[in-house]
Amino acid sequence: MQKLPAFRIKARTGVALAAALLLTPAWALDLRQAYEAAEQNDATIRSSRAGAEGMREKLPQARAQRRPNISFNAGANRNSLKSSTETALGTRDSRNAYNSNNQAFQLRQPLYRPFLSALEKQAEAQVDGANAMLEQDEQSLVLRVSQAYFDALLARTQLSLVAAQKLTYTSQLDSATKGFKAGTGMRTDIDEAQARVDMALAQELEATQNVEFTRRRLEVLIGKPYDDLADLDAASFRPQQPVPASLDEWTAQAEAANPELRSLQAQVDAAASEINKAQAGHKPTLDAVASVSRSDSDSVTSVNTVYNQKYVGLQLSVPLYAGGYVSSQVRQAVADHERAREALEAGRRETGAKVYEQYRAMTEGVLRIKALEQAARSAEVALQSSRKSLAAGVRTTVDVLNAEQQRTLAARDLAQARYMYLLSRIRLHAVAGHDRWVNVDQANANLITPRATSSLGAALP
Repeated sequence: MQKLPAFRIKARTGVALAAALLLTPAWALDLRQAYEAAEQNDATIRSSRAGAEGMREKLPQARAQRRPNISFNAGANRNSLKSSTETALGTRDSRNAYNSNNQAFQLRQPLYRPFLSALEKQAEAQVDGANAMLEQDEQSLVLRVSQAYFDALLARTQLSLVAAQKLTYTSQLDSATKGFKAGTGMRTDIDEAQARVDMALAQELEATQNVEFTRRRLEVLIGKPYDDLADLDAASFRPQQPVPASLDEWTAQAEAANPELRSLQAQVDAAASEINKAQAGHKPTLDAVASVSRSDSDSVTSVNTVYNQKYVGLQLSVPLYAGGYVSSQVRQAVADHERAREALEAGRRETGAKVYEQYRAMTEGVLRIKALEQAARSAEVALQSSRKSLAAGVRTTVDVLNAEQQRTLAARDLAQARYMYLLSRIRLHAVAGHDRWVNVDQANANLITPRATSSLGAALP
């Protein structure tokens, strides 16, 4: 049995690998399913939820301090008293042992405590900040999952393109070899085709590694393995300009709803309440107090005597001097408030820059996709013309190889531009603070379960 050349064996191996990628099962993971799985399994988002849940408890804790405080205290003691008395006849010692006990029931209701009012407002701001940070982390998870998802799709597309390109190069190598043996070709055609096949083998190895890396990164996020991914429906994909079309409107939406800015605003509010808390150290407090107590043999002079006491009254506490401690706390709180305000301003400017970046990426992405679609069509036409010209003897094998490479590059760039457009749209809606599930569903609507068709054909318009 005749052995196949090494390059043909490698080529057929690559074709088999590409076929395994292209012949997909009936079910494929889509973007929404990936995000749902990541929401359940990602350790970072679970940590954020736990942190937000803990921070929410600050509000009931602050409110609890404004409510009545009821306490009960009780004690039972065995007392032993030894006393010595100096007399004219000498020292006289006496011993006395007795039991004593006491019970006290007390109610305290704060009436005027400026500190508690500031503490409750601060807790409300901290809870708002925690909720905003959780939303920010959830938006960040959308971006992480989307990035990993489209990276995995792009890696798979690149591998399919390289495999198809290698198959074409191998075919050209076969034709060049046969032509040379028949005396109608040149040795340089064989060498050029062989060089392209070898380069395609190296690119295929790199693309295979990238497929495994991107798959692993997505699996870590969603917490489970998957069979395949729903891919972009290139036939019906029509990129649109952002709505609304005004950059200023997008910036205004981001300033009003961006969760990171809301978190920073909450920090400013909390810092302002901290100033009020510190200033409350200079102010008096007033509590209403009611108590019922009972004591039995409370002291050596009241053995076998029971006291029952009840009282209701007001307790006023007026701070006079604390060595400058309160004034220092106020100055520190004022400085922290200024820091929070500047952080908010910096965050607002950074958010504006993000809106501009993603807005431009989306608007320019529409134009880039249209240009690359035309480039892909032109590259396909050029390839067909080169093949016909080669058959007519007016083109060389190198010309066909170059045309094939140009078509592959155009298809790769087009696929990448489409994925980047979807990512830019997701990022723009995320930075504007839009609902993350709507954001995911809008992108997911462009995906379909892949059919057993060539990724190269799917990449072309």
